[in-house]
Amino acid sequence: MSISFPLGTIRETAHRHDDDLLSAGLGLAGLRAPPVAFADAAAPTPAELRRRAIQTAWLGIADLSPTGGYGTVYGAIPKVEGREYQTFARTAGATQPHRVLAQIPDGFDANARCLIVTASSGSRGIYGAISFAGAWGLAHGCAVAYTDKGAGSGYFDTATRSGVALDGTRAEAGTAELEFAPADHSGDAGIAVKHAHSTDNPEAHWGEHLLQAAQFGLAMLDRAFPAQAPFTPQNTRIIAVGLSNGGGAVLRAAGIDAAAWLDGVVAVEPNIFTPQIDGVRARPLYDYGTEAALLAPCVLLDARFDEVRGALARLPGNNIATWTARCASLRAAGMLDANEPKAQAAEALARLRAGGWEDAALATAASTTAYDMWRAFGATYASAYTRSTVGSMPGGFRFSALGADFAPRATTAAERAAWWSDASGIPPGNGVFITEAAPGNGADPTWKGLVTGRELWTGADAAARRLRESVQATQARLPRAELPIFLVHGAADGLVPAAFTSDAYLAWLRANGRDAAYWRVEHAQHFDAFLAWPGFGERYVPMMAYAYAALDKMYAHVVHGKPLAAGATPEPQPRGAGALEAGHLALR
Repeated sequence: MSISFPLGTIRETAHRHDDDLLSAGLGLAGLRAPPVAFADAAAPTPAELRRRAIQTAWLGIADLSPTGGYGTVYGAIPKVEGREYQTFARTAGATQPHRVLAQIPDGFDANARCLIVTASSGSRGIYGAISFAGAWGLAHGCAVAYTDKGAGSGYFDTATRSGVALDGTRAEAGTAELEFAPADHSGDAGIAVKHAHSTDNPEAHWGEHLLQAAQFGLAMLDRAFPAQAPFTPQNTRIIAVGLSNGGGAVLRAAGIDAAAWLDGVVAVEPNIFTPQIDGVRARPLYDYGTEAALLAPCVLLDARFDEVRGALARLPGNNIATWTARCASLRAAGMLDANEPKAQAAEALARLRAGGWEDAALATAASTTAYDMWRAFGATYASAYTRSTVGSMPGGFRFSALGADFAPRATTAAERAAWWSDASGIPPGNGVFITEAAPGNGADPTWKGLVTGRELWTGADAAARRLRESVQATQARLPRAELPIFLVHGAADGLVPAAFTSDAYLAWLRANGRDAAYWRVEHAQHFDAFLAWPGFGERYVPMMAYAYAALDKMYAHVVHGKPLAAGATPEPQPRGAGALEAGHLALR
């Protein structure tokens, strides 16, 4: 198949023997082990970087803990040999490229001719969907095509003018094709992150990124198996699958798939924003996230959240000690009327409930709140939506390495080298921190920046209007009526609440003469990786098990012609203090 969009150099690599496509030769035991070592920390090889990037991607999404059941109760990590093809692609008008990758297994099923196309969850790098799309697709003899959808971990250091080359190594701007290189910046602007600083509002183009990955996957199948070519949407089954932001990307692609390339869509915990219809609360992440950033710390002091708060308090690095101060900040700003902390928590809870929040989602949002993740998302998304350059983020935010005195410092070669393999695509993490030009002080130091972020949603100035216009550009479009869609969402998802996303999307489909299969799974939350934490695995079941089961059903429908019937939503039970067993999942 010919490529209809600009491409950079295509890098082809083989992965066999002590290497493979799915785990880079690590297997389940190796993925669970400490991070893959670099022989030279300042100059790791492409093979070392790839192996560690795959390990990081698995551990950042899946629960691989010994009691979590992965590999015994559900899921598997078989050795799958084959080839990878990777390049930088561009959408029309974009200033920065996005990365696409095709994994073509040697055991490709020529009879099924299946291509799984996916986008990374969160803002992760190119392997960010390997634990879902890769683990299922490669094990079933499908090729898998990935996109980082304009985000990723190709951080650019303005002081050294260095970014990430196609093979994951560091290179100076002008010496190689880079994943991300901002056009205008000063040498002291800190660290530039593509999701925040591309100026492209990449989220508005997630659907295009996904369809380009599908086209790239077909073209690389032609290259890998010329005797079976051409591979086209007419003779190859294409199933789009994604989780979280990746789930939003596949639904966005479904809405612009005018040529009917996609044969089926599986969206898990999708970050999707739909047009409003009567009686349904559709809200974008920036709206409910900046609201929760301000109110949730106070809300979570309510007695109904004592159990989850107590579990988090046992973990290091949490900010729970500041939550009482947040109630006081809200009262001082006129956002709450009550004077006493218990009453303030109840009042703040009533406000979030009025906005559509459910208690089960708020309970798991405690983890997002305790680790300041709302602030991280707010800073990154505010910059993306206002199309701000590095050094001019809203609220005076910036991304920097910090010294022992918490002042910005120069990055080290070893830190820069590991960003591509280790970073999640949204700071803080991996030696990159969020700083503010004029931070607040006292018992609630993040208050000022969070208020600035919220005012970009509620305000009337030019920056606020630009932000809301950018968010509006991310709204979903209707898919064709006959396209099979399967939605899976945890009822206790506290990062991307089902009430604002999957529930609203399904209601919008039905209001427009369309439908989808849907599992709204009780006792399931957003981050399977958190199930290894005290108090999480005992209370929640892994979403990945239901993601694989939904994909089983979609594959049977698309490839074997079986009716797509979700059936009754599984009714799982938490495992408690023991190990996960099949009966806990209630999957048949």
